[in-house]
Order: sequence, then C-alpha cells, then structure tokens
Amino acid sequence: MSELKRTPLYSEYEKHGAKIIDFGDWELPVQFSSIKEEHATTRTKAGLFDVSHMGEITVKGPKSVEFLQKVTTNDVSKLSPNRAQYTIMCYEDGGTVDDLIIYMMDDNDYLLVVNAANTDKDFAWLTKNNTYLKEEVQLQNVSDNFVQLALQGPNSEEILQDLTTTDLSEIKFFGFNSEVYFSGIEIPAIVSRTGYTGEDGFEIYIDQSEGPKLWNAILDPGKKSGVQPIGLGARDTLRLEANLALYGQELTKDISPIEAGLKFAVKVGKDSDFIGKEALQNQINNGPERRLVGIEMVDKGIPRHGYDILKGEERIGFVTSGTQSPTLQKNIGLALVKAEHSSVGTELFVQVRKRTLRAKVIPTPFYKRNK
Repeated sequence: MSELKRTPLYSEYEKHGAKIIDFGDWELPVQFSSIKEEHATTRTKAGLFDVSHMGEITVKGPKSVEFLQKVTTNDVSKLSPNRAQYTIMCYEDGGTVDDLIIYMMDDNDYLLVVNAANTDKDFAWLTKNNTYLKEEVQLQNVSDNFVQLALQGPNSEEILQDLTTTDLSEIKFFGFNSEVYFSGIEIPAIVSRTGYTGEDGFEIYIDQSEGPKLWNAILDPGKKSGVQPIGLGARDTLRLEANLALYGQELTKDISPIEAGLKFAVKVGKDSDFIGKEALQNQINNGPERRLVGIEMVDKGIPRHGYDILKGEERIGFVTSGTQSPTLQKNIGLALVKAEHSSVGTELFVQVRKRTLRAKVIPTPFYKRNK
C-alpha cells in the first residue's frame, strides 16, 4: 500500500480540529467544524480552502497556442496575458480526459491547473500529443512547487485586501495578477478571481515554502470578518448547489462535455482542429442521447452518486452527485438521463437502496448568488 500524499499545509490541519480522510491518495480535511457550518460560513462570510493537491502544468514555447488549441476544446486564441479560461481535454470519442483552467502568463507561456487525481494522467496525455519539437513546446509538471489556497465568500476581497497593497477590485472574474505581494512574504503570488463554490472569491498560487505563512495570515486577521478553514465536505455541497461539474462524476471518459451541459466551453467553430471535435460536433448537431439535469426529491430521501434513475420500469440514467442542500434545505442532485426525459418538470424515480422514490427535473444552478 502506497503512502498517502500530504500538502505543505498538513501540519496546520490539527490546529483547527480537522477530520482527515483519504481523498484520491491524499490526506485531506473533510471538515474542521461541521459541513453545514462551513457551507453557511462560505455563503455568508468567507471560507479558506487548502486545494494544494490540485495539479499545475506549464506549457511554454512558440507553438504553445497551436498545441493548446489541438488538445483543448475552448478557444485559447481568445486569451490575453492575465486572463484565464475554463476548458476541457477530450478523447477522440468525445469522452473527457479532464476539465481544467488555463492561465495565460505571457506570450507563449501558460499555466494549466488540473484535477488532483488526474495530474499524472493529464501530463502523460499532453506529452503523448505533443508532436512539436522540444524548442517549440515544452511541458513541465510543476505541481510540487505550489501551495494553492481558495478564499471564497462575500467577505473574501475585504479579508485579502488587508494583506496586500495590490488593488484586488481590479481583478475581474477569470482575471488574475501574477505579481501580488502579501505582508511579510517576499515571494509574489498569483491571485485569480476564480473559484469552485458559486461565490465571489480568489484562488491563490504561491511557492510551497510560503504556503503555511499565507494560510495563517489569512485566518488570523481575517477572523473579524468571520473567515474559517473549510474542508472537502462543504466544498462538494457548495459546488453542487452552483452546478459546477466534478471530474469522476459529472465528467468521465464516458461522459462528454456536451452531455454534461458544458457546450459553452466547446468551440467547434474555432480555426484549429482539436481532439474529439468530430464526436462533439455530432452531439451538438444532433443533440446528445443523454443530458445532465438537476433533480429535486419529492419523496423523502437523498440521491447519491451511482443511484439508478427510473421511468416506470425502465432505467433511464443515474445520479452523478447528490446531497441535502444546506442552503435550500432540500434534497437535490445531478443526474445523467436519456435526453427525452430531460425537460424541466419531468417526474422521475430514484432507486434509493430498496426504495423507489419520486423526484422531478428542476432548473440549474440550484443556487445563484446575488451579484
């Protein structure tokens, strides 16, 4: 049995009473206080997440744009320095390799942030599809270099602004600043206005040596604004309410971004060809056979990942994610179902263990913050 990996912040968890679990071969906090409390704190004040297990890969060289256009679905040519883009890597059949964010650091210089469990797979995939000369495209897995923190919630800007002279209000959604200096830390950080909770907030990338210092700097003076450390449990309920896909559940090698409702990130009209384009174009033209929908339980019960979705006696799909929504106080889920049963208002049934419980298709996102 291989030893579980730890982020540079592992020693900080115990100070806040974290409950640690094995998450994709990492020892990570599932909660510090309670999932419901941490969820509410992030929605109403601010929550600090250690997401240093995520992977970072650099792509550099004069053919970088050409390469990224080939391996991702979005249009990288639309990026400019200090802008980021959500995108997806697909197999030829349209199935998903991973979803990720691309940061354009400078001309011919990009940082890819990928899902933790997929880092090695993604790097191998990129390497396999890099048909360019070494001086044209250079790939490097730099995941061990970074601590990644996410500060999310309506008080995030106020809390972080106390620690820097950089005007954070100038960083717009999916924008970033790669030269942000925090008080008492000599190494600059990348600060982007992105997140995975449905709230306003920032994701911060800093050298791993300075991660614990920044973590404590945010938590200590930020307490006056109600900031708390947040674990993976609340991270999952927050992202589900906001209808943000999780790789391994809403996206897999067998689920395409079109099926998952992510057409906005699939630019089949861009000048460059890309891996999976033909299959995705076909799904767009003809409509996918399956669609991801939001469901709300009518009967009492929580839809869980993998539960069957039924229409009469027919199995028409399965639950990809489900929970009791702390914000809405309702049992909700996401389900991949046959397209003919995907209309809002459609009554479905969820097989919850030995019980067949009523549910209905409802609009997503389940939660949307007030701007």
